[in-house]
Amino acid sequence: MALRYEILPVTPFEQNCSLVWCDETLQGAFVDAGGEPERLLAAAQRHGVSIAKLMVTHGHLDHVGAVRDLADALKVPIEGPHADDRFWIEQLPMQARMFGFPPSRIFESDRWLVHGDTVSLGHLVFDVLHCPGHTPGHVVFVHAPSQLAFVGDVIFAGSIGRTDFPRGNHADLLRAIRQRLFPLGDGLRFVPGHGPMSSVGAERRSNPFVSDAAVARMGL
Repeated sequence: MALRYEILPVTPFEQNCSLVWCDETLQGAFVDAGGEPERLLAAAQRHGVSIAKLMVTHGHLDHVGAVRDLADALKVPIEGPHADDRFWIEQLPMQARMFGFPPSRIFESDRWLVHGDTVSLGHLVFDVLHCPGHTPGHVVFVHAPSQLAFVGDVIFAGSIGRTDFPRGNHADLLRAIRQRLFPLGDGLRFVPGHGPMSSVGAERRSNPFVSDAAVARMGL
């Protein structure tokens, strides 16, 4: 059995929604279904994948805009994020109007996640890391056997998530990256919320915010 995935950029913000599935059971999930639900469903159909749940890293509109519609249409549960992001989800209709997005509906997660939880999908098991900073309830999904993580807006190739949103915290974000993501090893690859994939090793070497050299300069 193995983890399979396809990255599907959606919304004008080019948010990386990921279709993930177990190649043995063909049970799948969307990680951060931010929009364009018809396109997402077409991708699942193309791969012969049956969507069993929706996985959410955090509550920003471009990551969750289609979650309620898909959950209702497919009759599947929503898992994530951490409950500290509930206030973002409650603002979805306002966020959609503000950014000119299609209407987005509030939802209640079927399972608010905490650090140390696991999420099962077919025969796959994802470890949950609570990585606050970009938002207070941000979580990351790690599939250890594949050395692959879905990190939302915690870290990007050459950058990190913004922390100037309500209840963002720069120090918390740096701490989460350095103490929760980086110890997973240089070989861990990750799908960020925007832009190309990268790895822990690459970011430790060259990320201007959280590389070993950057942290040494900051005296952290």
